[in-house]
Amino acid sequence: MDIHRCRFVSYPASAINAVAFSHSSFPQSKAKKSKNTQVRLAIGRANGDIEIWNPLGGAWHQELVIPGGKDRSVDGLVWVTEADEETSDGKTILGRSRLFSIGYTAAITEWDLEKAKPKTHASGQHGDIWCFAVQPPLTDKNGVPQPSPRRLVAGTVDGNLVMYSIEDDELRFVRTLIRTPSKNTKMVSIAFQTRNIVVVGCSNSTICVYDIRNGTLQRQMTLGSDHTGGSKNIIVWSVKCLPRGDIVSGDSTGQVCIWDGKTYTQAQRIQSHTQDVLSLAVSADGSQIVSGGMDRRTVLYEPMAGQFGRWSKVFHRRYHSHDVKAMASFEGMGMSVVVSGGPDASPVVFPFRSAGKENHRTLPHLPQKTNLQSAPKARFILSWWGNEIRIWHLLNPARRLLDDAPAGTDIRKNRKLLAQILVKGESNITSAAISEDGTLLVASTATEVKAFQLEYTKPDGVGQLDIKKINLKASGQGATRVDISPDKLWVCWIEEGTKVMVARVSPTTSTTGVEYAISEPTMLCRLRRQIPKNILLGGLGSYDRQVTQVAFSPDSKMLCVADLAGYIDTWIFGPPVDRKSGTGEDGNGELSESSGDSSDEESDRGESERWYLNPRAALFPKLSASPVALTFSPGHHQDDGDYTILAITTSKQVLLFNPIRGALTEWARRNPYTKLPEQFSTTRDLVKGVVWQGPRAWIYGASVLFMIDLSQDLPEVAKDIVKDAHAKGTKRKRNGLEAGAGGKMAKEESLAAQQLRVATGPDGTEWTDVEMADADDQRSIGASSAFDDDDDDDTDGGELQRLRNDQTTNEDDTGKGQGSSKWWHTYQYRPILGIVPLVSTQQVNGGGVGGIMDGTPPLEVAIVERPTWELELPMRYFSNGERER
Repeated sequence: MDIHRCRFVSYPASAINAVAFSHSSFPQSKAKKSKNTQVRLAIGRANGDIEIWNPLGGAWHQELVIPGGKDRSVDGLVWVTEADEETSDGKTILGRSRLFSIGYTAAITEWDLEKAKPKTHASGQHGDIWCFAVQPPLTDKNGVPQPSPRRLVAGTVDGNLVMYSIEDDELRFVRTLIRTPSKNTKMVSIAFQTRNIVVVGCSNSTICVYDIRNGTLQRQMTLGSDHTGGSKNIIVWSVKCLPRGDIVSGDSTGQVCIWDGKTYTQAQRIQSHTQDVLSLAVSADGSQIVSGGMDRRTVLYEPMAGQFGRWSKVFHRRYHSHDVKAMASFEGMGMSVVVSGGPDASPVVFPFRSAGKENHRTLPHLPQKTNLQSAPKARFILSWWGNEIRIWHLLNPARRLLDDAPAGTDIRKNRKLLAQILVKGESNITSAAISEDGTLLVASTATEVKAFQLEYTKPDGVGQLDIKKINLKASGQGATRVDISPDKLWVCWIEEGTKVMVARVSPTTSTTGVEYAISEPTMLCRLRRQIPKNILLGGLGSYDRQVTQVAFSPDSKMLCVADLAGYIDTWIFGPPVDRKSGTGEDGNGELSESSGDSSDEESDRGESERWYLNPRAALFPKLSASPVALTFSPGHHQDDGDYTILAITTSKQVLLFNPIRGALTEWARRNPYTKLPEQFSTTRDLVKGVVWQGPRAWIYGASVLFMIDLSQDLPEVAKDIVKDAHAKGTKRKRNGLEAGAGGKMAKEESLAAQQLRVATGPDGTEWTDVEMADADDQRSIGASSAFDDDDDDDTDGGELQRLRNDQTTNEDDTGKGQGSSKWWHTYQYRPILGIVPLVSTQQVNGGGVGGIMDGTPPLEVAIVERPTWELELPMRYFSNGERER
């Protein structure tokens, strides 16, 4: 495999302003029921994006990104989870979860997660909202929430405390509870002490306690003045309430204060930060407190032994490279974690109960669904973020750069920015796709789908790209995903998260050249699924029916989609079969006809040809976990007249299906999950995508690249090793050593990122450890890149070249090398934004550049990395010129 190592496709990751879990920590009385609860983490960013993460017991899957828009920001998030209900037949309807946000405006927004867009907005006659919280529900004597009306209470920049109603699935302004006489007082933070008592941190050195039933001030606590030379007023950036009623506050002096919840007097003041305390989190039983500050510190506190009501600092760490602005905790379902975020854009998960026994984990700042595609035949790379699309051209193949480039050649000149497209409107781009020959581009936002025709010319020997808009008759609903078929005759997009739409692309020849026209789209039905109503009516509803994966077959005659629940639907283009097997339901649960466009534009393929549901679609099993990659193997029909679909799930299962037969392939049956390499099954990074090289699948995550040869069976794993691994896993789970963060790391694993393990030997059962670059070399590479604004492209030789050389030996009569590796992996590239294939002129003409003698076709890819040191972070603030300690 020949590699262009690139960093020129920038992805300006945005600061994290808010984090929130959909459920608070589960009390002991709900421990048994909690395993069936749909827990999600919401992350709000400064560019208006909202990310929905599924903890998955520590796997942390980014399921959804709702893009923001122009001048939008998410600065606060609140989940409202209603009480569970019991049906007459004894089934439980989980309490419905709703997500609300604020963005330093006068409005509160509710989000429709099923359709991945805003549901409603509400505002009143008041200033910008700076903080808000949800009223706790009524509980019985065991602490179990009961059905009861609840309100949102918000604090504003002009010192008002206002109330919003969320009853009957609505959001509306009710009234203003408090009007502060001083217009200079800002309500900065808020928390409920009881169902009717709310605690508000203000910008005037006070903490106010209000009764929301009558809007009266119960008590006002004063922090005094700042340190000598500091600000006149102290800003209370964060307040939290412990279960027994005590109040915890963090302020601009760097102090964490403990207040008695009955007398409202200060019990203790802890100077644990050198700068402002911006965020707080408390454990479910009130035995631990965590604070995050402007000094990058994350500090853990626990009660002092033998001194009731007194707390002490246990330790502090610097997990972040910038301010720790937002923080949320969750305990339950075998997890006990705190998630924090700030301007460095990367969420950090660190253990709560297991603090000091388990490592923290930094989640990727890059999206799970990569914002990157390529037009292999044209050697174009497409990237997008916000409302901007960029198209790059890689001029020369990587092999030519290695072999033919004279000494001193600047390989950065091998790339050229061809075009920048700004998509008009207030919504950011949700998805984009480009055809393999680089002549058709489709992009979508939350409100519309747009198509463009591209024409690459070389006037005066200088390449340039002409762009022309194509009229696309979409429904005006926008899309969450778009894709273009390999033959460039079909465009597919997903409306409202669940509706699969296809439209025919018709090329016509005119005096000015070839022009594209796109017909009116048709909605394809999805197979009816027997989902219990108690699941659809509660929790997150039909949120998990959102389509997250779309793939066309290499010959463009089959379309495959998969949703978060693990259901796979396939359609075939051709003469329709028995229509009884083709009925289904769309994303709204209503029957729809699965037919293609029957206009005259399809006359070249015959009027009887259309998209119809695969008759064997019902035989596809429901995946045990959400798919993170879905793709067809290269080439057309296999030897048995069927396609091959590769699906990889969040649980690291690698599954191969024959869709026409509706069954697993023979390889999948012979190679179950237990035979996968340990490095693949135990890595904490989820798979982001797959690139094919004949039978080889190059599988990549944020910091790992795997190759699995699907033409060979994986080596057998000794039974005692499997048994030992299972025992270790059982013991770890039983002892609770892994609470959803980084896990307990053994000493011998500390160098894993600098090693390769390659399967060798006649049957692939022997292992060879190959050393990577020294740590000093890695640091020097990172240091040089950190100061290079026009970062380096790199072509990879080294271990990949050695692997290529090893694979040209020991060929048998069939032409397949017996010595070729069954699998391979490296941690050399990180963090990976995406990997996209390219096709050189030699490959198109049948040449063997980069080819392998065992019959595997050549492969050239561009690996695009986006290191955190290249992110443009705001300058850090230090008061009084004090340096960081």
